[in-house]
Amino acid sequence: MARNNIDNIKAIYQLASLVEEQDGINWYPNARQIARNLADRHGIHPAEAAGVIAALSPRNRWERNVQDADALITAFQAGGAEQAMLTKVCTFGANKAKAIRILTAGVLTDADVLAILSGPKLQEFYSCIQGIADVCIDGHAYCIWAGERTGLADVPAIGKKLRAQIKDDYQHAADELGMTAASLQAITWVAWRRIHGVTK
Repeated sequence: MARNNIDNIKAIYQLASLVEEQDGINWYPNARQIARNLADRHGIHPAEAAGVIAALSPRNRWERNVQDADALITAFQAGGAEQAMLTKVCTFGANKAKAIRILTAGVLTDADVLAILSGPKLQEFYSCIQGIADVCIDGHAYCIWAGERTGLADVPAIGKKLRAQIKDDYQHAADELGMTAASLQAITWVAWRRIHGVTK
């Protein structure tokens, strides 16, 4: 536990407006409902929809992330993996390939989706969307924890040990504030975006 890092997280939480706090609390439940709606519209399992959203999330604005997931699923259902690969999405090719692997595999469990996503940030984001207890540590969460604004390209590699420390500190801060770590991460992210004019 690093007291100064916990205090950094709590300091951003204290800067959140009441609206931002509510937005943060609702963020993952709303994302879960969006995934369910996407699954219903396309007749697929909710785990597939949430997995596709998570796979396409890196460096992607949330609104576009959802649009990309919808477009990729539509293309896959129309022409399989080959058609889906031709669909333009606003993330990396390797992430699009993971999304297509999820769709190709069919109805899946959370464990199956997590295995395909493989990267810790993607797994954490998926878990939070699905309501599985976790906290998503991305570049913004790192900056909040570190107490300094830096470009995402300048965020150091978050290895296993550092990731565990950051997650532990978010959990401690959340415990002190009486909320889940996922809610605290979302609240601070919403506030951080406003404070620093972050668009992604």
